[in-house]
Amino acid sequence: MTRTVLVTGGAGYVGSHCCKAFKDAGWNVVVFDNFSRGWRDFAQFGEVFEGDLLNTADLDAAFAKHKPDAVAHFAAFAYVGESVEKPGLYYENNTMGTVRLLDAMAKAGTDKIIFSSTCATYGVPEKMPMTEDLPQNPINPYGMSKLFVEKVLDDYEVAHGIRSVKLRYFNAAGASPDGEIGERHEPETHLIPLCIEGVLNDTFKLTVFGDDFETHDGTCIRDYIHVMDLADAHLKALDYLDDGGVSDAFNLGTGTGTTVMEIVQAVEHVTGKPVPRSIGPRRPGDPPALVASAEKAERVLGWKPVQSDVDSVIATAYNWHKKEIARKAAMAG
Repeated sequence: MTRTVLVTGGAGYVGSHCCKAFKDAGWNVVVFDNFSRGWRDFAQFGEVFEGDLLNTADLDAAFAKHKPDAVAHFAAFAYVGESVEKPGLYYENNTMGTVRLLDAMAKAGTDKIIFSSTCATYGVPEKMPMTEDLPQNPINPYGMSKLFVEKVLDDYEVAHGIRSVKLRYFNAAGASPDGEIGERHEPETHLIPLCIEGVLNDTFKLTVFGDDFETHDGTCIRDYIHVMDLADAHLKALDYLDDGGVSDAFNLGTGTGTTVMEIVQAVEHVTGKPVPRSIGPRRPGDPPALVASAEKAERVLGWKPVQSDVDSVIATAYNWHKKEIARKAAMAG
């Protein structure tokens, strides 16, 4: 019997790669997206239901039509700087939007949800690598909006029996190895695409935000995880809930930290071209280092990242961005 998963934000970066993985594994995929920040050409791995999380009628119609067995919830705004400037936008969209979604699930009797959370719920971590039992003290509204959802999920399990897996990502990166989909943001704020922009665009110069952190080369350390490894974790989480697993939270990372400057050098190595750059001031609220312990995800979900070595991440991203440039040139021409 085919199982159906409703994927909110399935036209976004991580959501679309997860839709691809779900479809390949035999799930019937329904993409629920309002396309405010998603991409229509990414919504290619299932039926599309255009709707808004804040519109109860849209949600009720989607659940009535498709009767999903589970929900994978990605629909959220995710720019830290924007969340500081417009906190209301983040609490309304990310937190209240999820409350509306959970109300619709409770009404429809859908009792399983995979939630796209973030390591930003921890704030500045007390130890490294970061385990799931660390205190959660977000330092920006984006992280807080996601932490609120984690708490809401716990309450909805008590009230309505909705089981959840909360997946706290570290730095999603890379693109589908077959080049079908990849990372596209407007504006783009992520390091690897910006490095590649520097390689492919003569007029672009990368700004490195701070070189005076207490790290071995002075630049921030982050844990970069290939987006298809993330997708595999979501698939395993779906199967885990489908098999009766209890609600839980998992960090998704590699356990290996890479500095900003090491990423720059890796992009230069993979592409054979220089990344023009300058050093700028630190961004407010940037922790010096964020590295995951993914031991729990391996132990409970049987998940291990298999394509997250930095060169593989960059190679898939580079191939995708070259295709993107060709696409934009064709549209302009």
